[in-house]
Amino acid sequence: SSSLELLLSLTICLDRQNISAIGKLQSLPEVHSLYLQQNQIEKIENLGCFPNLRFLSLAGNCISRVENLQPLHQLRLLDLSHNQIQMLDPDELPCSLRVLDLRGNKCTQQHGYRWMVVGALPHLLELDTQPVHGAVSEEEEEGGSSSSEDEDDELLLSEPRGPFTAGKDFFVDLHRDLSRHSQQRQSEALKKHQSRLDELEELRKHWELLLPPAAL
Repeated sequence: SSSLELLLSLTICLDRQNISAIGKLQSLPEVHSLYLQQNQIEKIENLGCFPNLRFLSLAGNCISRVENLQPLHQLRLLDLSHNQIQMLDPDELPCSLRVLDLRGNKCTQQHGYRWMVVGALPHLLELDTQPVHGAVSEEEEEGGSSSSEDEDDELLLSEPRGPFTAGKDFFVDLHRDLSRHSQQRQSEALKKHQSRLDELEELRKHWELLLPPAAL
């Protein structure tokens, strides 16, 4: 289906679709970039189905709290600018972040805001479009050289691939598609199981014909 084909791009664009909630899906490890800016989303939720997500844009929504981001261990860039976040708990942010944008939120006016965020995110390179000085990269922390994964991160952050565009019912359609495929797999498994039982029954009848009759 078109929804499943969309996953092949690794990048999903759902901006300006009047989406009010992030639906719950099965695991989608193929997706690394998700654009959900300029919608009506009020809560960060159900993103654990994107375990390999690296780029997430939720700018221009109605989000009032940073939460439910800890499962995103691969997240490198997070854009939450121009939401309604009053207070920020830095412990809710993934430690893997390199770039974070919270401009346009009242939480940026908290006392010690920048110091608090930078202190909680050791690998942060940019906060609210301003560079972070003294950030420790993972390879420096481990005493090694830059890996191919880090090079991929740089490409992802500096020049994300052009995303595919989907309608606002994408999550609903995708969930339905995945459910249908799951049901099809179960149906196929049941058919194979029944076929095997039929084969065993035929084999039993065959052996009964070959065996001598029981003595009286």
